[in-house]
Amino acid sequence: MSRTFVYARVSTEGQTPENQVHEIEGKQFEVEPHRIITEVISGSVAATERPGFAKLLDRLEKGDQLVVTKLDRLGRNAMDVRATVERLKSAGVKVVCLQLGEMDLTSPAGKLTMGVLIHIAEFERDLLIERTQAGLERARAEGKTLGRPSALSDEDQAAVRERLAKGEAVAALAREFSTSRQTIMRVRDAATE
Repeated sequence: MSRTFVYARVSTEGQTPENQVHEIEGKQFEVEPHRIITEVISGSVAATERPGFAKLLDRLEKGDQLVVTKLDRLGRNAMDVRATVERLKSAGVKVVCLQLGEMDLTSPAGKLTMGVLIHIAEFERDLLIERTQAGLERARAEGKTLGRPSALSDEDQAAVRERLAKGEAVAALAREFSTSRQTIMRVRDAATE
Protein backbone atom coordinates (compact mmCIF):
# COMPACT_ATOMS: atom_id res chain seq x y z
CA MET A 1 0.00 0.00 0.00
CA SER A 2 1.40 3.37 -1.05
CA ARG A 3 1.97 5.98 1.63
CA THR A 4 2.32 9.70 0.95
CA PHE A 5 4.90 11.82 2.76
CA VAL A 6 5.31 15.59 2.61
CA TYR A 7 8.61 17.43 2.93
CA ALA A 8 8.26 21.16 3.60
CA ARG A 9 11.40 23.22 4.16
CA VAL A 10 12.05 26.90 4.78
CA SER A 11 15.42 28.61 5.09
CA THR A 12 14.94 31.00 8.01
CA GLU A 13 13.12 31.17 11.33
CA GLY A 14 10.91 34.01 10.13
CA GLN A 15 9.35 31.78 7.48
CA THR A 16 6.81 29.04 8.00
CA PRO A 17 6.53 25.72 6.16
CA GLU A 18 2.80 25.56 6.90
CA ASN A 19 1.92 27.27 3.59
CA GLN A 20 3.64 24.45 1.71
CA VAL A 21 1.72 21.84 3.71
CA HIS A 22 -1.60 23.62 3.03
CA GLU A 23 -0.80 23.83 -0.69
CA ILE A 24 -0.13 20.09 -0.86
CA GLU A 25 -3.26 19.25 1.14
CA GLY A 26 -5.22 21.54 -1.19
CA LYS A 27 -4.21 19.30 -4.10
CA GLN A 28 -6.12 16.44 -2.47
CA PHE A 29 -3.11 14.41 -1.37
CA GLU A 30 -4.10 12.19 1.54
CA VAL A 31 -1.34 12.74 4.08
CA GLU A 32 -1.44 11.63 7.69
CA PRO A 33 -0.02 14.26 10.05
CA HIS A 34 2.84 12.01 11.23
CA ARG A 35 4.02 11.76 7.61
CA ILE A 36 4.53 15.53 7.27
CA ILE A 37 8.14 16.52 7.80
CA THR A 38 8.89 20.21 8.18
CA GLU A 39 12.21 21.83 8.86
CA VAL A 40 13.94 25.19 9.00
CA ILE A 41 17.32 24.86 7.32
CA SER A 42 19.08 26.33 4.31
CA GLY A 43 18.62 24.60 0.97
CA SER A 44 22.38 24.90 0.49
CA VAL A 45 22.81 22.18 3.15
CA ALA A 46 22.90 18.78 1.42
CA ALA A 47 19.60 16.92 1.80
CA THR A 48 21.20 13.97 3.59
CA GLU A 49 22.79 16.36 6.12
CA ARG A 50 19.47 17.91 7.12
CA PRO A 51 18.16 16.25 10.30
CA GLY A 52 14.51 16.17 9.22
CA PHE A 53 15.23 14.91 5.72
CA ALA A 54 17.62 12.25 7.04
CA LYS A 55 14.86 10.92 9.32
CA LEU A 56 12.48 10.99 6.37
CA LEU A 57 14.87 8.86 4.32
CA ASP A 58 14.86 6.24 7.09
CA ARG A 59 11.04 6.10 7.03
CA LEU A 60 10.44 5.89 3.27
CA GLU A 61 9.80 2.47 1.75
CA LYS A 62 9.35 1.08 -1.74
CA GLY A 63 6.02 2.23 -3.21
CA ASP A 64 5.81 5.42 -1.11
CA GLN A 65 5.59 8.86 -2.64
CA LEU A 66 7.20 12.06 -1.44
CA VAL A 67 5.48 15.35 -2.29
CA VAL A 68 7.17 18.76 -2.36
CA THR A 69 5.75 22.07 -3.52
CA LYS A 70 8.81 23.19 -5.46
CA LEU A 71 12.04 21.69 -6.65
CA ASP A 72 14.11 24.08 -4.53
CA ARG A 73 12.61 22.55 -1.37
CA LEU A 74 14.82 19.53 -2.07
CA GLY A 75 17.90 21.75 -2.44
CA ARG A 76 19.60 24.54 -4.32
CA ASN A 77 22.50 22.58 -5.72
CA ALA A 78 21.77 20.71 -8.96
CA MET A 79 24.01 17.80 -8.07
CA ASP A 80 22.45 17.38 -4.63
CA VAL A 81 18.87 17.53 -5.94
CA ARG A 82 19.67 15.06 -8.71
CA ALA A 83 21.43 12.70 -6.27
CA THR A 84 18.51 12.93 -3.83
CA VAL A 85 15.93 12.12 -6.51
CA GLU A 86 18.09 9.27 -7.85
CA ARG A 87 18.48 7.84 -4.35
CA LEU A 88 14.72 7.95 -3.81
CA LYS A 89 14.08 6.43 -7.25
CA SER A 90 16.46 3.55 -6.53
CA ALA A 91 14.57 2.94 -3.26
CA GLY A 92 11.31 2.74 -5.23
CA VAL A 93 9.99 6.07 -3.97
CA LYS A 94 8.07 8.35 -6.32
CA VAL A 95 8.92 12.08 -5.97
CA VAL A 96 6.09 14.46 -6.88
CA CYS A 97 6.63 18.19 -7.40
CA LEU A 98 3.54 20.45 -7.46
CA GLN A 99 5.45 23.25 -9.24
CA LEU A 100 5.83 20.93 -12.22
CA GLY A 101 2.16 20.03 -12.46
CA GLU A 102 2.43 17.16 -9.97
CA MET A 103 5.04 15.52 -12.19
CA ASP A 104 6.86 12.47 -10.90
CA LEU A 105 10.52 13.53 -10.87
CA THR A 106 11.63 9.91 -11.03
CA SER A 107 9.99 9.42 -14.45
CA PRO A 108 12.00 10.07 -17.64
CA ALA A 109 10.00 13.26 -18.39
CA GLY A 110 10.38 14.37 -14.77
CA LYS A 111 14.11 13.79 -14.87
CA LEU A 112 14.46 15.88 -18.04
CA THR A 113 12.27 18.70 -16.73
CA MET A 114 14.04 18.71 -13.37
CA GLY A 115 17.43 18.95 -15.06
CA VAL A 116 16.42 21.91 -17.20
CA LEU A 117 14.85 23.79 -14.27
CA ILE A 118 17.79 23.15 -11.96
CA HIS A 119 20.21 24.53 -14.52
CA ILE A 120 18.02 27.60 -15.13
CA ALA A 121 17.87 28.24 -11.36
CA GLU A 122 21.66 27.90 -11.07
CA PHE A 123 22.09 30.25 -14.03
CA GLU A 124 19.83 32.84 -12.38
CA ARG A 125 21.72 32.50 -9.08
CA ASP A 126 25.07 32.92 -10.87
CA LEU A 127 23.76 36.04 -12.64
CA LEU A 128 22.62 37.48 -9.31
CA ILE A 129 26.04 36.84 -7.77
CA GLU A 130 27.73 38.40 -10.80
CA ARG A 131 25.52 41.53 -10.61
CA THR A 132 26.11 41.83 -6.86
CA GLN A 133 29.89 41.58 -7.30
CA ALA A 134 29.80 44.18 -10.09
CA GLY A 135 27.79 46.53 -7.85
CA LEU A 136 30.25 46.09 -4.98
CA GLU A 137 33.21 46.76 -7.30
CA ARG A 138 31.51 49.91 -8.63
CA ALA A 139 30.83 51.12 -5.07
CA ARG A 140 34.47 50.52 -4.10
CA ALA A 141 35.66 52.38 -7.22
CA GLU A 142 33.44 55.32 -6.22
CA GLY A 143 35.13 55.34 -2.81
CA LYS A 144 32.14 54.12 -0.82
CA THR A 145 32.82 52.32 2.43
CA LEU A 146 31.28 48.87 2.45
CA GLY A 147 30.17 46.82 5.40
CA ARG A 148 29.08 47.72 8.87
CA PRO A 149 30.47 50.98 10.31
CA SER A 150 33.20 50.65 12.92
CA ALA A 151 32.10 50.47 16.53
CA LEU A 152 34.81 53.00 17.41
CA SER A 153 35.39 56.44 15.94
CA ASP A 154 38.73 57.25 14.32
CA GLU A 155 39.74 59.14 17.47
CA ASP A 156 38.80 56.21 19.71
CA GLN A 157 40.74 53.82 17.47
CA ALA A 158 43.82 56.06 17.70
CA ALA A 159 43.49 56.15 21.51
CA VAL A 160 43.12 52.35 21.63
CA ARG A 161 46.24 51.85 19.48
CA GLU A 162 48.22 54.23 21.67
CA ARG A 163 47.13 52.54 24.90
CA LEU A 164 47.74 49.06 23.49
CA ALA A 165 51.26 50.17 22.60
CA LYS A 166 51.71 51.16 26.27
CA GLY A 167 50.74 47.58 27.24
CA GLU A 168 47.16 48.05 28.44
CA ALA A 169 44.98 44.91 28.39
CA VAL A 170 42.50 44.27 25.59
CA ALA A 171 39.71 43.36 28.04
CA ALA A 172 40.20 46.55 30.08
CA LEU A 173 40.06 48.70 26.94
CA ALA A 174 36.95 46.88 25.73
CA ARG A 175 35.18 47.65 29.02
CA GLU A 176 36.29 51.29 29.00
CA PHE A 177 35.22 51.88 25.39
CA SER A 178 31.98 49.87 25.86
CA THR A 179 32.74 47.46 23.06
CA SER A 180 33.81 43.86 22.57
CA ARG A 181 37.29 42.40 22.93
CA GLN A 182 37.08 41.42 19.25
CA THR A 183 36.66 45.08 18.26
CA ILE A 184 39.76 46.05 20.23
CA MET A 185 41.69 43.14 18.71
CA ARG A 186 40.63 44.20 15.19
CA VAL A 187 41.97 47.70 15.87
CA ARG A 188 45.21 46.15 17.18
CA ASP A 189 45.54 43.80 14.19
CA ALA A 190 44.81 46.57 11.68
CA ALA A 191 47.65 48.61 13.18
CA THR A 192 50.13 45.77 12.53
CA GLU A 193 49.13 45.19 8.90
